[in-house]
Amino acid sequence: MKIGEVERIPSAMPLAGRGGYHVALERFAVGLAGIWLAMAGLAEGLTVYRLGGQGLPPPELPGAFDFVQLPWIPVEEGRHGRAELLEADQEFIRPRQLDPAVNLTPLLEQFGGQVWDLSWLGWAPIKEDHATILDGDPNTAFLSDGHIGPPRKAWMFDFGGPFFIRRLRFYPRLRFADTRFVERFAVGVSDGDPLKEGTRQHNMGFRDGLYFDFDIVSQETENTRSIIDLELPRQPIRRLLFEAPENVRGIWEIAEFEIFGNGFAPRATYTSNIIDLGRPASLGALSWAGQQPPGTSVALSMRSGNDADPDNYWRRTFRGDERSRLGTDGRPLTLERYAQLEPGEQAGITNDTEYWDFWTPPYEFGRNQGVMAGSGPRQYLQFRAGFSSGEQAGGQVDWLQFAVSMPPVASQVLAEIWPAVVPAAQLVRFTCVLRPEMNADDLGFDHIEIDTPVRPLSVEAVRLNRQEVEFAVTRLDERGFALRMPRIDAKRTGEFIEVVFQAEVFEFGAVFPVRVFDGSRPLEVHQRVTPGDADPLVDSDRLQVELEELGGRIVQEVRVLPAVFTPNGDGINDQASIEYDLVNLGGQAPVSVELYDLTGARVRRLVEGTARSGPLLVAWDGRDDQGRRVTPGIYLARLRVEPDRGTEVVTRLVAVVY
Repeated sequence: MKIGEVERIPSAMPLAGRGGYHVALERFAVGLAGIWLAMAGLAEGLTVYRLGGQGLPPPELPGAFDFVQLPWIPVEEGRHGRAELLEADQEFIRPRQLDPAVNLTPLLEQFGGQVWDLSWLGWAPIKEDHATILDGDPNTAFLSDGHIGPPRKAWMFDFGGPFFIRRLRFYPRLRFADTRFVERFAVGVSDGDPLKEGTRQHNMGFRDGLYFDFDIVSQETENTRSIIDLELPRQPIRRLLFEAPENVRGIWEIAEFEIFGNGFAPRATYTSNIIDLGRPASLGALSWAGQQPPGTSVALSMRSGNDADPDNYWRRTFRGDERSRLGTDGRPLTLERYAQLEPGEQAGITNDTEYWDFWTPPYEFGRNQGVMAGSGPRQYLQFRAGFSSGEQAGGQVDWLQFAVSMPPVASQVLAEIWPAVVPAAQLVRFTCVLRPEMNADDLGFDHIEIDTPVRPLSVEAVRLNRQEVEFAVTRLDERGFALRMPRIDAKRTGEFIEVVFQAEVFEFGAVFPVRVFDGSRPLEVHQRVTPGDADPLVDSDRLQVELEELGGRIVQEVRVLPAVFTPNGDGINDQASIEYDLVNLGGQAPVSVELYDLTGARVRRLVEGTARSGPLLVAWDGRDDQGRRVTPGIYLARLRVEPDRGTEVVTRLVAVVY
């Protein structure tokens, strides 16, 4: 199949006997089939896209679907793609890796780098007669014959981004090895971090006002060696400076200036071209395969929108501080037309927040799966991978794969939840209001699923246009719940749907994601709803719930049940349950639960790990760390939580009798 071509895949054959399947795709086809089923409609409406992994076969799903293969490369600036310090082919993307035996100076332009020369006019790309130091020919040379410009010759080697540059080497032509070596020189380095500009010890520049600063790592004032071979600090280097005045006696020359690096680029970024789905679609499951060795990270994120350009372009009108998004001909500016403006007319580029969502927080790479984000159906998608690497280890992404449904379940579904401010760790009756906007060709839905921070207690009612209707709860667990209700299609566009349920909230800013889907279409995507003003009578406009109080205790409602227990093996009161609520942790925090006797000696460690906000329970069977029954008496159960803002310790008594 050609890249970008749509292939119709019939119902999947049995997974056995396929042979040669990539391990990650094997896991995807088998382990994630349930996700596609749970989050994706009619087979003819499902399309699976794969970015990269061109040599792999299409996925296998229990139903017909369309499959589109997309390439990692080329990335095109005109389509908002970008690859920085990256190696990419059709099978993977990963940070660029340097070969310690390869001289980098002839390859700088391939890296997006350049060699600069400092003249009386300032920094400029190196001249042709100076480029003999880069030509790989030891029989040609640059001569410092007294016409080198400023008081000293200065070259700057820009690698296009930070790399682990290990050594540099330069020397004259062999026949002048004893007479034309460089007597005095300095070498400086910079990691290119703009936040450090002006803090480095050595500043270089002239009339053009373009200055670069460097930390000097080597300085020679009385050199007598013809071949200079310098080891550089083990740190990322973006720019390397070489400067040398004229020799005290005679002239100096350099035949070749060689630079060698090693390992992976510390930071690299891949941004895909904008992907046009052809029409608005419901966004579903996302999966990927790759490598993330210890000490490295791969940050995958995505964004979606409803026009082809995620940016706004501004033109100076020269009427005070006025800026316009229109050209002088009255037409909107595009990336291409913005580049054609005079530099003085260009007034900046900003994100289009009206038609595009922000980049998502990075997905957890080790999970190999997630759900695409988008506040409603979207036509345009873009993906980004940021790599952070060590010198000897770098991450890799083999492929990204995602599912969409066209037409969407609904053109838009606005939703909000009430109340929007609640007490922590208390049972609250919530109402989630949805208002669908449907077109004639939208798929429609008869199921709603709502994610809750912890397991909800119950779903009490469903109302359609303020009237209760029959419903059935099809799932209720620690993730939330799903329910079946009368079908919503274009005939019921704009009607209010209310779902009443009871749940607790333990975290400030808890989000209740909501999705709608058609239960008769098992492959179609479960469409996320858009937070907004679904009901003018509800003052929320969001699916996020705040807590009434902040800054209170993290550990709340600690209970030991029963307070006196008899662990004698008769099946009655054989263990004590220690129950507690953690509130507003803001993520994972270290938690431990330990038992002590009245002398202060530890008897048993029940828990040592991490936990999130929510209710927790741990049981004690009356035995110590060695598995022996403890003696009758009073013991102290100590709960310790260590969030970033300070440690909390709570102690309760528990009695053991026989």
